[in-house]
Amino acid sequence: MGTTATAPRRRGRGGRERILAAAAQLFATQGINATGMEQVAEEAPVSKRTLYAHFRTKSDLVIAHLQDLASSGATLESVLTREDIPPRERILGLFDQPVADAAPVRGCPFIDAAAEFPDPENAVHSYAREQKLRMVRLVNVLVSELGCREPDVLAEQLVTLADGAASRAMVLGEADYGRHARAAAEVLLERALR
Repeated sequence: MGTTATAPRRRGRGGRERILAAAAQLFATQGINATGMEQVAEEAPVSKRTLYAHFRTKSDLVIAHLQDLASSGATLESVLTREDIPPRERILGLFDQPVADAAPVRGCPFIDAAAEFPDPENAVHSYAREQKLRMVRLVNVLVSELGCREPDVLAEQLVTLADGAASRAMVLGEADYGRHARAAAEVLLERALR
């Protein structure tokens, strides 16, 4: 009788969490579209039946993954809601280096998802857009609290800098690339506070 090289499936509770953890790891290392549902099930490890019981479609899995990221505090935007940091520092926190051991540098998961699902009517793209609009609203509140002139314009400029820095960090593989955008953000804030 031969043996199999596959990992034994863990039964019982935690299937959804294992699926989301496997999807997060696979999406980060190889991209969303390059990751198949069978691969997620194998990595989790769960049966395909369990996978599809939790997530009927890949889009459902991707949206759940993005929601999990948004609620976990693992995105750049999470610094904006921290009440223990003054508003100016929360804004500048958008440009700080992510977790030091985060490899590879992936940039913004919402931008990544929108790029992989370019149809604006697609549910994944729509969710990513909502998160980016939420980000600008959060920055708008903070710059308004600081008393900045033209908070709508300034908020758009700051999130554009943050998104651009995250994208360049990913393309260049430089986790601390945000330092360049942070310097520009400091100038924008200083001018807006005069």
